[in-house]
Amino acid sequence: MPYRYRDDIATADVAFEVWGESLEEVFAAAADATMNVMVEDISTIGCLHQLTVELGHDQLDLLLFSFLNELIFLKDARKLLLRVQDISIGMEEAKFALKSTLCGEMPDASKHRLATDVKAVTLHRFSLDKTESGWQAFVILDI
Repeated sequence: MPYRYRDDIATADVAFEVWGESLEEVFAAAADATMNVMVEDISTIGCLHQLTVELGHDQLDLLLFSFLNELIFLKDARKLLLRVQDISIGMEEAKFALKSTLCGEMPDASKHRLATDVKAVTLHRFSLDKTESGWQAFVILDI
């Protein structure tokens, strides 16, 4: 599990750190950490619906911010619990570009133990940094 929750950061919100050798690993781990706040066991999320998300931003950290908020939006607007199936991050026209295939399903009480509803990702202490071993990010979720 390339993420861990930080109980010592915020009492009314959820904070976590993620890490990986590549940007794609960090983005996917952050998506899983966000979904794992909402669903106790993310392995119970099946692949009944598949969709592609494409986002761009001139700042890499804000691309991650937008991606996580898009997952929360899709949970609220389309009632979908989603996980990253495939993700790529590159440059297009001087902007960072993300393309991700997401896979998931609607919440099912007989299958998913829902935990805490996430309202949004906050910019408070939000970071994405290059490290000697890859990348790491710090995220606080508004619950």
